[in-house]
Amino acid sequence: MPLQIRRAGVVSFLRENLLTLLTIIGVVAGTLLGWGLRATGYEWTRREVMYFQYPGELFLRMLKCLIVPLLVSSIVSAIGSLDLSLSGKVGLRAIIYYMTTTVCAVMLGIALVTTIKPGRNSEAFSQPAGTKLTKDVLTADTILDLIRNVFPENIVQATIASYRTRLAYDVNDTRAIKGHLETYKIEGDYQKGSNVLGLVCFSIVLGITLGKMGEKSRPLQNFFHTLSEAMMIITGWVIWLSPLGVFFLVTAKIMEIESFSELVGRLGMYFMTVLLGLFLHGFGTLSILFVLATKKLPCRYIAKMGQVMATAFGTASSSATMPITIGCCDEMGLDPRITRFVIPIGATINMDGTALYEAVAAIFIAQLRKVEMSFGKIVAVSVTATAASIGAAGIPQAGLVTMVMVLDTVNLPAEDVSIILAVDWLLDRFRTTINVVCDALGAIIVASLSQADIEKTRQNNDKELATAHELSDLEKGEH
Repeated sequence: MPLQIRRAGVVSFLRENLLTLLTIIGVVAGTLLGWGLRATGYEWTRREVMYFQYPGELFLRMLKCLIVPLLVSSIVSAIGSLDLSLSGKVGLRAIIYYMTTTVCAVMLGIALVTTIKPGRNSEAFSQPAGTKLTKDVLTADTILDLIRNVFPENIVQATIASYRTRLAYDVNDTRAIKGHLETYKIEGDYQKGSNVLGLVCFSIVLGITLGKMGEKSRPLQNFFHTLSEAMMIITGWVIWLSPLGVFFLVTAKIMEIESFSELVGRLGMYFMTVLLGLFLHGFGTLSILFVLATKKLPCRYIAKMGQVMATAFGTASSSATMPITIGCCDEMGLDPRITRFVIPIGATINMDGTALYEAVAAIFIAQLRKVEMSFGKIVAVSVTATAASIGAAGIPQAGLVTMVMVLDTVNLPAEDVSIILAVDWLLDRFRTTINVVCDALGAIIVASLSQADIEKTRQNNDKELATAHELSDLEKGEH
């Protein structure tokens, strides 16, 4: 009998976690196949690598296709169905949690990089050839663009493009700035990729408006609620492709890497410093905050996030993983109104792994260049890395774009980003994994802290409904 019980338990476990196990197997198998194909000694062309990546690319495109409709419908339906005072509390708790974790990640990264000093052996480094970059914006430009994108001038355009300041060089417009000649004009254009921050802000405002309109807004609320549910059903179908998708994505990425010696050679200490920071933050800092907020251990919740973590590692995109994160939280039994409000916000503004990495990378490069890091400069790096992580898009290697902004804080040239390019592809996958774990834990924490308010709101609604029924009965009796 005990043997039969054990067999039934194993079968039940495999049935419940089959997709997670298959996705993890996909990551491991993709890694092994990538190594094996490289070990053959054959030089794989970019076209051949593209063929290997093609099935994974299709999977990634399917996930990205769901982002905009799921994000907008989830936030609008969640806020519209919550009491306005409750949505304000939920939103405030989520933002406080995300800001706290981001600041903790930056402080941890700075503490590690200043203690370990991975860039102290600067003699081994030289500027990689053919990778010179041009810094065409200032830190202030990036921060102003972040605020501009909060208020998109065209909500339809925001689904496919985000605003970006650029410097247009014009020999006919020469001006003397700081004692030397500059030949540029400050212009703005739009870069490919959804303006998720603008869509989130618009959705929040629309949800609040529908909540204030009451019964008049019921048809529109029903539309967004139905759309959100439909997107989650489609997500459920797409999720079953994740084992194959991440398998081909990981295989192709390993095939196209030029040299693995960078990982264990001159960038080994930098790589291990970032990895240690991500591990300590993901399983240390976040766990402590989770215990303090919920009075529970996070182990059993993190154990249920295998599918989320494997997909995040395979796709290197927190935005593409967002539908799967929401589905995972639904399976944990969280209030869907909370998860559909908190998770999209987290996927937009919460980039703990990116913030930690940018702080470590900036100080690492400063150590290489023997730039003295005063307390003021370290504070500036921490503030800029926090702002840069909020502005980073939830797409693969988006941190490299905002990295230029952090380097500018310590007066380092933009082309120094190329020093860390060799290992960024792998670190990007690890920091994305930490980002999505933080999002999911944040939803659990906010749901736990909001439980009493939800119950109170439900009781008030029940009382109002009972009162309405009594008044209706009295009116019928009078007639």
